[in-house]
Amino acid sequence: MITCTLRYVIDAHKIAEFETYAKMWIPLVEKFGGKHHGYFLPHEGPSDIAYALFSFDSLAAYEVYRQEAANDPDCQAAVKYWEDTRCFLSYERSFTRPVFS
Repeated sequence: MITCTLRYVIDAHKIAEFETYAKMWIPLVEKFGGKHHGYFLPHEGPSDIAYALFSFDSLAAYEVYRQEAANDPDCQAAVKYWEDTRCFLSYERSFTRPVFS
């Protein structure tokens, strides 16, 4: 299993728009076989940093998701929503693997 962590620099004046964007992606990740662990919006500390975490069985499964998502109309609509709102300025993607007891 791999977990993708996205660290977003968001527009602090567009948190509502970012939350709408986030809610669009949660079911889309799951549509393509991933497990979404949620988006995490600012509460205390910096007001312009948000996170998202989701997992796939393997990096290969994640790559299939990326390919299929690129052609999916719902994913394209989510990207268009971001293009229209610019609710985040940038993001970084990293991959980790969980350790359980």
